[in-house]
Amino acid sequence: MRFHLDRDVLNEAVSWATRTLPTRPAMPILQGVKIVADTTGELKLSTFDYEVSAHITLPAEVDEAGEVLVQGRMLSEIVRALPNKPVSFQLEGTKVEIRCGSSRFTLAVLPIGDYPALPELPPVVGTIDSSLFAQAISQVSIAASKDDVVPLLTGVRIEIDGEKVAMMATDRFRLAMREFTWNPSDPSAEMSAIVRSRTLTEVARSLGSGSVEIALNTGEQASIIGFESAGRRTTSTLVDGDYPPVRRLFPDNTNYSMTVATQPLIEAVKRVSLVAERNTPVRLTFSEGQVALEAGAGDDAQASEVIEAQVEGGELVVGYNSGFLLEGLGAFTTDFVQFKMPDSIKPSVIRGQESQDADADDSYRYLLMPMRI
Repeated sequence: MRFHLDRDVLNEAVSWATRTLPTRPAMPILQGVKIVADTTGELKLSTFDYEVSAHITLPAEVDEAGEVLVQGRMLSEIVRALPNKPVSFQLEGTKVEIRCGSSRFTLAVLPIGDYPALPELPPVVGTIDSSLFAQAISQVSIAASKDDVVPLLTGVRIEIDGEKVAMMATDRFRLAMREFTWNPSDPSAEMSAIVRSRTLTEVARSLGSGSVEIALNTGEQASIIGFESAGRRTTSTLVDGDYPPVRRLFPDNTNYSMTVATQPLIEAVKRVSLVAERNTPVRLTFSEGQVALEAGAGDDAQASEVIEAQVEGGELVVGYNSGFLLEGLGAFTTDFVQFKMPDSIKPSVIRGQESQDADADDSYRYLLMPMRI
């Protein structure tokens, strides 16, 4: 096998293909990246750890077809360090030789016959604009649990109902839900899946412009979801289990409402939370025309700040985890946000508003449990 291509093109492809390689794989061979070159001028790189697979196709000048398996992270580090010149890649016996300018590296090959076959891509169930999909992932994944003790809550639930898609995640202290429309292959299809949040986040980071195809198989055999865009394909096994009925957490009736400019509130929370000790809340006091933020108490450091707000329902004091509040506020792209809450101890719902007088946008909702003050 022998091929040549631009160093930046190879670096981008290798970095993308190896981004999901496990740090502690079940078998050493799963640290490998499989490289296939054919005389049609295509180069294919793939990785697979029995849960997540990555496959990328790119053009290259192929002199001799072949396939090889090499250590993925080592290859990535080598290619990243190469000078900005054309790269030559050649298989010589049991070693791969990489040349770039005056730089020369050799890598031992891994037994490619022992490498598992990549899973087949399930049927495509629809397409969506890649930027919209990436935004939805970033808005929802912040609420997924980082604790593997409850694996189900580390996932994002995706519900498909014809043209409508809902994505949601919760760690029991907050809930994020994003709803949007897409282009389904079957307008009458109804299906759902739970996908690991970290996998979706990696998918979002690698999406280019254009659209992304989503493929889903929820049959009796191992359930798999796939994402393909611009020559890049990722598949992942789904998380098993029954996701909790989180939609019912949104309150039917709310007695209090507060609308405030998003960025000033973010900056105020950041400043005030500097004195908040771990597991202590930032207190928000909603009153006519303003919201007062406070943190700290007694002999400890204290901070307070007041910003303008439009408040309805009377005065109310609510305490929030500052980190959870900031992550939620940072997910909104609107100039204003609206808080709705039944009282100071039940969940608060945050939605975006384009202006102070506009209607709140229900397409993205962030529900946050208050902390006891």
